[in-house]
Amino acid sequence: MKILLLEDDIILQEIIEEFLIEQGYEVESFFNGEKALDAIGASSYDMLLLDVNVPNIDGFEILSYLREIGNTTPAIYITSLASIDDLKKGFNLGADDYLRKPFELEELNARIEHIVRLYRLQEEIEFDGMKFIPKAHQIIMEDKVVEMRQKEAQVLEYFMRNRGKIISSDEIIENVWDDEHVPTHATIRTYIKNLRKMFSKEYFENIKGEGYRFNIL
Repeated sequence: MKILLLEDDIILQEIIEEFLIEQGYEVESFFNGEKALDAIGASSYDMLLLDVNVPNIDGFEILSYLREIGNTTPAIYITSLASIDDLKKGFNLGADDYLRKPFELEELNARIEHIVRLYRLQEEIEFDGMKFIPKAHQIIMEDKVVEMRQKEAQVLEYFMRNRGKIISSDEIIENVWDDEHVPTHATIRTYIKNLRKMFSKEYFENIKGEGYRFNIL
């Protein structure tokens, strides 16, 4: 499981990173919000650990922007801000948990494990000799790991959970996108095209005038 850690206290960052790696997590750490946000845009993470008072872009602004563009990656605030107003603000912005400093590392791990169970972050879907991990946005094949974007993973997951069924573009939009970010049918075609390129076999059947069907050959 891949975690992004945003913490500008160098010593604390090293302590948390070392602890999480010992627990078996992959960790990428950042000191300022701008670099963290760039990394989130360029890669896929299973969880975000965000301090609030960091240089350039603070943790509140980061999560507000991510939720606005439809990024639903689970997030935990780890911060010295202790007021009820700050707590409410964190949850209102879309945080999954809020941990006040100082805290025990085992408490942080317990909260991460709770969110993993809640969102089934480690769930795997096996098909045709491959494994698809929806929340990690990965397909594991014999000799490689295929990385995909969040929406591509969500579209693929919807097809896999409805394999054999003809699914229209409108149904995909209704079940994968929220009402504020509705794509066009051309965008759906692009997602299907990108997913097709990830496989050596043709799993997506185009049913003229109706939609698509995901077939396990």
